[in-house]
Amino acid sequence: MRYAICNETFQGLPLPDAYAQVRAMGYEGLEAAPFTLIDEGPVDVRRITPAARRHYADMVRDAGLEIVGLHWLLAKTTGFYLTSPEPAVRQRTADYLAALADLCADLGGSVMVFGSPVQRNLLPGVDHAQAQRYAADVLRAALPRCLDRGVVVALEPLGPAEGDFLVTAAAAAELVRQVDSPACRLHLDVKAMSSETQPIPDILRAQAPLLAHFHANDPNRRGPGMGSVDFRPIMAALREIAYSGWVSVEAFVYEPSPLELARQSIDNLRAADAAR
Repeated sequence: MRYAICNETFQGLPLPDAYAQVRAMGYEGLEAAPFTLIDEGPVDVRRITPAARRHYADMVRDAGLEIVGLHWLLAKTTGFYLTSPEPAVRQRTADYLAALADLCADLGGSVMVFGSPVQRNLLPGVDHAQAQRYAADVLRAALPRCLDRGVVVALEPLGPAEGDFLVTAAAAAELVRQVDSPACRLHLDVKAMSSETQPIPDILRAQAPLLAHFHANDPNRRGPGMGSVDFRPIMAALREIAYSGWVSVEAFVYEPSPLELARQSIDNLRAADAAR
C-alpha cells in the first residue's frame, strides 16, 4: 500500500519540517486542497503563478514526497456549481475544473477528488435526474483538458449528513458511467461509506472496476483506527480487488495534534493491513 495524507492537516505548521516528518513516518504522497495554496484574497487557482506552483511542488519533493493530486476542489470558491440549471454557471464551473486540472498536473498530481457538497447539492426545483444531467454536462466539458494533462476526476459520494446529491457509491458510479470517459472515475471514502447499509468491503468489491482513489478516515472525523470502524476487512478488500492507487488519510479533527494524528493513522493502517 502507498500511503498519502491531505495537506490541510498541517496548516499553520512549518511545512518543510512537517512534510519531512510525515515522510519519515512512511507516507509517500501528499494530497493538496487548492485553498491551502492561496495566502489571501479570493480562492481561484488561476491566481497561483507558475513560480508559486514550482515552489510548492519543489518543497514537497524536497521532503521526499510526491503530490498525489487535489481535493476540496471548489471549497471556499464562489460562482461555481456542478448541478446548476444555468448554462453559464455550468460553463464557468467546467472552465474552472479545467484550470484545476492544469494546477494538478503542474504540481505533479494525477487525480482530482470531486466532493464539494456545497457546490453540488440539489437546488430548488432541480431533481436528482436533472442534477445528474447537469453534472455530466459540466464534467464532459472539462474532461478534454483533464485527458490532455493526464488527470482523472474522481467523483466522491458523500453521506446524507453532508448533502443530497450522490450520497451512495452506486449513485456516483452511475454518473461515472453516464459521463463515459477514462478521465472520470470513482473515489471512495470510509466516513461516507459508513452511512450506507451495505458493508464497506462489499462496496469496494462492487465498485472495484471504477475505483481510482481512496480516503481512509472514521465517521468521528478523525484518522483511520481512531474510531469505531474496523479497518482490517477494509484493507483485506483493497488487497482482494488488487487496488493499486493511494490510501490517503483525510481527517477533519486533528487531535491529539496534526503530526500525532498522522503517526497514529499510518500505524493503524499498517497494523490493519498486516492483520487482514
